[in-house]
Amino acid sequence: MATYLPFEEKLKEIENEIAAAKVRGDTDAIIILEKDLEKELSKIYKNLSDFQKLQLARHPDRPYALDYIRFLMRDAVEIHGDRTFRDDPAIICYLGYIGDEKCLVIGEQKGRGTKNKLKRNFGMPNPEGYRKALRTAKIAEKFGLPILMLIDTPGAYPGLGAEERGQSEAIARNLLELSRLDTITVSIVIGEGGSGGALAIGVADRLAMMRYSIFSVISPEGCAAILWNDPSKVEQATKALKITPDELLKMELIDDIIDEPMIGAHRDKEGAAQAVRDYFLSQVEALRGLDRDERMRQRYERMMSFGAFEEKSEEGS
Repeated sequence: MATYLPFEEKLKEIENEIAAAKVRGDTDAIIILEKDLEKELSKIYKNLSDFQKLQLARHPDRPYALDYIRFLMRDAVEIHGDRTFRDDPAIICYLGYIGDEKCLVIGEQKGRGTKNKLKRNFGMPNPEGYRKALRTAKIAEKFGLPILMLIDTPGAYPGLGAEERGQSEAIARNLLELSRLDTITVSIVIGEGGSGGALAIGVADRLAMMRYSIFSVISPEGCAAILWNDPSKVEQATKALKITPDELLKMELIDDIIDEPMIGAHRDKEGAAQAVRDYFLSQVEALRGLDRDERMRQRYERMMSFGAFEEKSEEGS
């Protein structure tokens, strides 16, 4: 059954009426109700608040990395393990084809249902997950394959075992190695981009976000708890953090916004996958048109520009 967010209750009512009309075989009612549904979808999704976009980024029906891989890739083969400790199911790595492009896809996978959520650790990778991602990225580099990285995590796992095995070092190592990786890299936030857990597979030639995704240094709940000691202020925190694609594009922290279906990826998974496919292939083609030195220079300058600012004194001061 579909999951409806609080602001989608009207949609639920109309869709239930459509289902009832189909059972009755009332064609005229179906036509009218489908027009009402289209109007309501447009009304809701054209006027979303930052908090509602956060809810969409976390929607349980939203496609995860493995969904995109199944939609996009053919002849896909999964690569397991970091060759040091174990295989981390929260990070998935697949070699295969997107269109005619042989490539590597690295994704953070949350899992559906209690069993799979536990297996995937709710999409929170351990250090061995990031080491697996780096190991497979090095394979792609060796064979000159472009890499697509799909970000979707609340954050890196903060457990005692993860810290003992070098969580911060694993993330830092990925930042360093991916920044100088000698192959084309494209990273896309498909849901949640949580702090260092997202950055660890977010260093790329191009960084984009889906229309209803978020990228944050801390969760809005954590922000509300720290700043106001009040979990009820999560909506205020979401707005203050400026974690939506529009805000991050203005600050030049991302390169592009991928125009997923207006009604959300959870309502049109194939449409969302097609948008990701088109963006990835177009960026690979554009980056391939640059010589190696120019591509690496652009990547370096882009990363060095993060956090830069200028102070402007008031006139006459």
